[in-house]
Amino acid sequence: VSNVLKPAKTASGLTVMVPLFINPGDTIKINTESGEYTGRAN
Repeated sequence: VSNVLKPAKTASGLTVMVPLFINPGDTIKINTESGEYTGRAN
């Protein structure tokens, strides 16, 4: 399994790298200290 990432822009304008399976409109978790994607939010 490889971690292939793509850029995604959040509603606040922040651009983060997310896995390819994340779709527009999905809610994600972002580490506020590093600004990195940490997972999908429920």
